[in-house]
Amino acid sequence: MSEDNAKQEKPIRRVMAGMRSTGRLHIGHYFGALKNWVDLQNQYQCFFGAMDWHAMTTSYKSSKELRELAYDNVAEWLAWGLDPEKSTVFIQSQVPEHIELFMYFAMITPLGWLERVPTWKDAEEEAKASDTHNLGRLSYPVLQAADIAVYRGEGVPVGQDQVAHLELSREIIRRMNHLYKVKLPEPKPLLTEIPLLSGTDGRKMSNSYNNVFYLLQEEKELKKSVNKMVTDPQRVRREDTGNPDVCPVFKFHKLFSTEEDRKWVREGCTTAGIGCGDCKGRLYDNLNQFMGSAREKKKELLKDRERLDSILAKGCQKAREEASQTLKRVKDKTGF
Repeated sequence: MSEDNAKQEKPIRRVMAGMRSTGRLHIGHYFGALKNWVDLQNQYQCFFGAMDWHAMTTSYKSSKELRELAYDNVAEWLAWGLDPEKSTVFIQSQVPEHIELFMYFAMITPLGWLERVPTWKDAEEEAKASDTHNLGRLSYPVLQAADIAVYRGEGVPVGQDQVAHLELSREIIRRMNHLYKVKLPEPKPLLTEIPLLSGTDGRKMSNSYNNVFYLLQEEKELKKSVNKMVTDPQRVRREDTGNPDVCPVFKFHKLFSTEEDRKWVREGCTTAGIGCGDCKGRLYDNLNQFMGSAREKKKELLKDRERLDSILAKGCQKAREEASQTLKRVKDKTGF
């Protein structure tokens, strides 16, 4: 077996992942990332970051809000079970080594690689219209590669649709290794199954559509979100029978309700034994129960800002210690 093949077959020990701190977290964030993070921390050495520099690429005009959003997001992670004793939890901008490694990567990344990124090409006109057609957005993949490499990340939890983005990070790191023999790990995707979630209007859940279910909503806000959900379009009147398999509300029942509740919904809907309001009422009860404990934990964390500050200070310090080791290796190999 060659030395290269032996390296590729080493088991993953370190995992790095982050979320852009652009707003409140919604249910898509939970199933797309957070739920998986809580499991991963029991299997690997994990680094989880609130990526506020990444957020600034599109939110630079409201940059003063990003710090509080980062704190709010981290409080939510902890409320759902992320353990700062098991994982290194940090805020990106408080670990300047990210930017320092980004500069090394920026010098060796061909411009053509970035111009061919589908998310840049597809969103370029939108970026011009929203005044976010900036260098930070173009070089986003370079900073992303630095985010992973600075912790010598070996695995990155992603959905299938994000594998191509991670491949560019691998190419940048591979080029650094080729040019300077730095021997940074090429991160592998840890594939995460993400359920297809529709928003309150039946379309894909997205902040841009204003149709999301925010995590840890207060009861009144949650009730409003559930009540405005669209249902089976063929069920116009209370006495009409419905089809749960085409109803967005039933998709949420599959995630948040018991088998007994799902059976009750299916039987009641297909026979007109229950109305859509009854169905939504049961979903609200289950969602509220699902969020209840974490909602209270988050409130406690945000009230005790000193405790949250302490958790983040320790996490950022630990992150900097790890990142500085990577920078030392890079500087030694590049002659800086």
